[in-house]
Amino acid sequence: MTTPFPAFFHPDTKAVRFSVLIDDQPVGASITQSTLHYRFRPTAVNEDPLETYTANAKQIEDAVRRRVAEGSLEPVMVREFDLRQGA
Repeated sequence: MTTPFPAFFHPDTKAVRFSVLIDDQPVGASITQSTLHYRFRPTAVNEDPLETYTANAKQIEDAVRRRVAEGSLEPVMVREFDLRQGA
């Protein structure tokens, strides 16, 4: 079994990059700093995107799993729409 790589913030793209294990295979994904901010901490100032990702990793990784199940190919870019309430 292949292990997902740990999440990290990529400053050039202003996104957290991470992988999710799906069917024993890591699937690369990312979520932008702005999506993290507006979805999870809209009133925060200067929050750490990696910290916000970590605090909400399950919900974000579930969104990746849904996108892959719907046919998305790697790398999966998680959008605000993917994190809507009740999804």
